[in-house]
Amino acid sequence: MLTIDPKRKLWREVWAYLLLVIGSALFAIGDVMFVNPYLMAPGGTYGLSNVFNTLWPWKISLYAICMDIPLLLIGTWILGPKFGVKTIVSTALIFLFTFVLESSWGYNPVIHDGAIVSSVDPMMVKSMVEIPHHGGWFHPDYFLNTVLAGLIYGVAIGLIFRSGATSGGSDIISMILHKYTKISLGTLVMIVDGIITLSTLIAFGDIRLPIYSILIIFIEGKVIDIVVDGIKTYKTMFIITDDPDPIRDYIINDIKRGGTCISGSGLYEGKERKMLYVTLDRSDMIKLRSALYHIDPHAFVNIIESSEILGTGFRALPTE
Repeated sequence: MLTIDPKRKLWREVWAYLLLVIGSALFAIGDVMFVNPYLMAPGGTYGLSNVFNTLWPWKISLYAICMDIPLLLIGTWILGPKFGVKTIVSTALIFLFTFVLESSWGYNPVIHDGAIVSSVDPMMVKSMVEIPHHGGWFHPDYFLNTVLAGLIYGVAIGLIFRSGATSGGSDIISMILHKYTKISLGTLVMIVDGIITLSTLIAFGDIRLPIYSILIIFIEGKVIDIVVDGIKTYKTMFIITDDPDPIRDYIINDIKRGGTCISGSGLYEGKERKMLYVTLDRSDMIKLRSALYHIDPHAFVNIIESSEILGTGFRALPTE
């Protein structure tokens, strides 16, 4: 029976909640300082809250929590207790950090004309691009603001995912629709977030807003992958060959990696062949792919992306 050191388990829980706190704080910073002042809504309950906050002034956090709590309750009723304690803690922390930040900082943009603090009304941001730049740290720049917002959102949500929590919010709507429609969850998430994103066009009549909001979602997704899975990418190669020994020697002696040799037979002729299964980082994959032309130009090769590799020589297996 597997036993886990209590001290190590405690440290892992402390570390997970630390990531949760940092991620929740970063999410609030991204929303209040970068997304809301530029009238963008990159999906989720906080994206919709940004729109409501501008149309009918009330705190973003209050709009969001009024949606998050019913969604959690409805989701638990329909889907069962899928939302763990950390998701509830994350919802509460994001609400708290957003409330404190909007109460102290306000809705002033960071990327604007002049010093880092401005009293510019968020409703004036759409016309800020016409304001001449008079020095200072930043001038109004939708693209720079969008990139920074996507990076901050991505790191924030990535840390929340690393802690073991989920984003909740509008994702619960997608889960419920998935249960009854059988449409893929990824498609439903894009539909729900897309509708929220398009609400900026309907509310403010500026085509830039949904476009930049979608760009935030794209950057955010890429950064989440890096935070959760790491920046190093791996490739898995399946090499079918009649003569596996030279390829095996090259993998072991030149690249200094291991692999697995699997016996099989072709569907067409029924001839027995060997398949080498090996996972490499990108640079070693390129070396092996180039060498195969000289070692066995008749080899059949299939290369696929590997999002997560666990075990000897790669990331350690989780303890629980």
